[in-house]
Amino acid sequence: MDAEDSYQDYLRVDELLSLQEPRSEKYGSGHMALSEHFFIVCHQTCELWLKQILADLSAVEDAFATMRRGDLERAVDLLYRAGALLRLLHEQLVAMERLCLEDFAHFRQFLGSASGAQSAQFHRLERMLGNASRDGTLYRAFVRGVERHGGSVTSIVEAGVDAGTEHRVVEGLLHVGNGYLRWKIGHVGLTSAMLGGTAGTGGSSGVAYLVDRATLPFPELRLLRGKVHQRTAGGPGTAAADRRIPSPD
Repeated sequence: MDAEDSYQDYLRVDELLSLQEPRSEKYGSGHMALSEHFFIVCHQTCELWLKQILADLSAVEDAFATMRRGDLERAVDLLYRAGALLRLLHEQLVAMERLCLEDFAHFRQFLGSASGAQSAQFHRLERMLGNASRDGTLYRAFVRGVERHGGSVTSIVEAGVDAGTEHRVVEGLLHVGNGYLRWKIGHVGLTSAMLGGTAGTGGSSGVAYLVDRATLPFPELRLLRGKVHQRTAGGPGTAAADRRIPSPD
């Protein structure tokens, strides 16, 4: 920070606080305008946090390109930070439950064709994380990095904590994926409470559109972890299960 800069200057607070312009203000309803202001702040804040999440996950992808130990340890920190920010986004949805339904119904007309489904940053996050049927760029970068160094994701998952940093990366990826799903499910709940079966803003199908996208990323990691669980716990007739059956004597 320059010695002449103030807090206001460094953060450009005046400019930041001038970016909320409720369109319902000109219709003289102070309460409705306040609700619309709340709606705008929530969505602008979401875009700011998405910017940080994308920056952090891009740095993680860069770490996967080198697979150096120090880079991977830093990647673990960034994955957990991204997960914490996704939790913040979920908590913001909880706050949005306090949006007055009647006010939203009135000022929604002023949104025109604007819709959260048009968020370029959200779609970039979708491409990075993937979904239950398609790997995203983040996971593909991890697989390539591991394979370049003669390993495999399967062996890392099977080794568990013995895989060291790579195991912590796997845990971090799953942490991000779970946070992402929690956020998406929260969005489904909020939208259902506000719109019911009404079509979404911008022409989407509303709740149905969101439900289709509320899936867990990193399907291969979850499949591999499930196999480890089954092998460790054992099923009927396995050696592990037999050891747990008490002797009739």
